[in-house]
Amino acid sequence: MNDAPIGVFDSGVGGLTVAHAIRQRLPHEALIYVGDTARVPYGPKSPDTVRRYAQEIADWLVGQGVKLVVVACNTATAHALDTLRATLRVPVIGVIEPGARAAVAADHDGHIGVIGTTGTVASGAYERAIRALAPSVTVTARACPLFVPLVEEGWLDGDVTEAVARRYLQPLVDDHVDAVVLGCTHYPLLKPVLARTLGPAVILIDSAEETARETERVLEARALAAAPRPGPRLRVVVTDAPAAFLRQAERFLGEPLDGVETLALA
Repeated sequence: MNDAPIGVFDSGVGGLTVAHAIRQRLPHEALIYVGDTARVPYGPKSPDTVRRYAQEIADWLVGQGVKLVVVACNTATAHALDTLRATLRVPVIGVIEPGARAAVAADHDGHIGVIGTTGTVASGAYERAIRALAPSVTVTARACPLFVPLVEEGWLDGDVTEAVARRYLQPLVDDHVDAVVLGCTHYPLLKPVLARTLGPAVILIDSAEETARETERVLEARALAAAPRPGPRLRVVVTDAPAAFLRQAERFLGEPLDGVETLALA
């Protein structure tokens, strides 16, 4: 048994959906979550810059004694996962590989959809991960940049959100995809409208839930799971604008937060 916390980080608030999924699946585990709100978003930044940001935060988490690091950011996973695995002394999990594996397992007609931010889709990371597992699969990827501001505004349903979803997702419907990977940590909050738009035959792959499953698997495989105990701890740290973060956090985490800490990075 190992009662050290799990470290989770994202460029902002969206990675709290991953933290929520981990807490639901592994209720005895303590978590430290870092949102890099001073430098959000990561998507438009260069891969070298994203790697530098990710390394700074991951190093800080390791310095706090975490036993495992979860990169709860699609852009950081795409650009920095290999570097972090090579430099950190603890296991590192990203959000792309678990989602890709679940999509391949769910697919039955050889056609998978991926939706994400412009940066994640442009990186091609999900296509590479999916085709590494199933080379013959066809992947249709769509950037859905308006989904993030809609979620952060709290517009999770309604006419505007439905119209945006139809505009973005119609090519996936026309291509008759079997499964769609939600390649952004904001998107799980849009599951009802996405499911209605894509239709009941399409399986939604929630990368947050799949990452939580992978976290459980790695902890068990390495004998790092925590002993059962009451009152699992959640420590939340941001690099800027804690009040704004706190206003949005409950929507993503599914529970209230008493407060957040602020971490100053260079």
